[in-house]
Amino acid sequence: MSRTYGQIVATTDLHSALDQAHRLLPHLHDLKATSLIVDCGDFFEGTGYYRLGKGAIEREILTTLYDVLAPGNHGWPHYFEPGLREMTICSNAVDATTGQPLFDRLRVVDVHGRRVAVTAVIGVSAFHTIPADQRAEHRVTDPVTALRELMLEHHHHVDSWIVLSHSGFDEDLKLASACPFVDVVFAGHCHSDTYGPVHVGDTLVVKGRELAAGYAAAEPVGSGWAARTATFPAPATVPDALAALDEQIASTCRMLATRLGTVKEPYRDAVLDRHRLLQDTASRLHTGLGADAVVLNDTALRPTGLGDILTLGDLLAIEPFDNQLVHAFLPDRYVEDPNGLLKHLTEQTGPLAVVPWPLPQGIRSVLTTDYLADTHLGGRTHQAGLRLGEAVRRTLATPPPDQEEGAR
Repeated sequence: MSRTYGQIVATTDLHSALDQAHRLLPHLHDLKATSLIVDCGDFFEGTGYYRLGKGAIEREILTTLYDVLAPGNHGWPHYFEPGLREMTICSNAVDATTGQPLFDRLRVVDVHGRRVAVTAVIGVSAFHTIPADQRAEHRVTDPVTALRELMLEHHHHVDSWIVLSHSGFDEDLKLASACPFVDVVFAGHCHSDTYGPVHVGDTLVVKGRELAAGYAAAEPVGSGWAARTATFPAPATVPDALAALDEQIASTCRMLATRLGTVKEPYRDAVLDRHRLLQDTASRLHTGLGADAVVLNDTALRPTGLGDILTLGDLLAIEPFDNQLVHAFLPDRYVEDPNGLLKHLTEQTGPLAVVPWPLPQGIRSVLTTDYLADTHLGGRTHQAGLRLGEAVRRTLATPPPDQEEGAR
């Protein structure tokens, strides 16, 4: 990279929120002339735009408007694709067999005449939320150790250090304390209400607003750095250079407007209570499929504002991960200790919807998602022949009259 930049602009956790494209695209296009545009991970997955487009639109945005990427746990395989892998950096993700870095470990850029090392880390806990099959040949090392080793190798070549972190804001405060040579940590992954900038000694920790609502920026000031957050401005006309991309988004938006049914009274005109919906769905599945027990994790769904009509876009925003329902073995150590299993799962994935409650001792299998089965349980026994999204749809909405027979 031979360009000289005035500032570094960082987005994070966009999660395919392309309904905000008329805010994001024009502004990043304007900023790119003078700014290094970076992302702190999880650009993919989270809405129907991703489910329908399989990441093609997101990939086009990244390769057109961005300069450097940190990998996130969502969409992990995309960072290995041609065009994106060359843009991706990470200092602590390695091949599980050889220990060799999976990506370039840093970029050196010129920002206001300073030689700036830009690197990235993915938190250990964030890495372990990647579906097991996607990370089977990969592992992560301790982020602090990786950054210290990188600094010792390159400190005589650079003036400043910038870290793109997909670890969570609290983890990044610890990272800043342990690595005081870092000037700015751009945070991601956590979806917290803390954005900063927060000073940890001479290090600034700052995070842009998630879901395409805003960004963070940093620039050299005096002998140090200044950082700030900003929201993307009001929607504007997309520049001609991005017209084809804008039409792809508009076409997908029209498909997402397809009506699927009338939202049932308990869920209407409110932001979705995902635990209630999952609990109701688990009860229906327990009765309808005759499973010994059903275990679902709240984070399989996303809270979404609903009105009277459920659209395809609503459903894919509520269940963006395309989970398959499967029957899964319980690990042997939990067969006689089901409460221990639930405690373990809650620690790993967050709150659960469980039917029946409490789980009976001695059960050998549960109905759950393929993600929980493959990542945290003893593996799947067989498919249930139903996706979580369809089960949620049947719980949430009454189908139109012409679809009622097929929906039963």
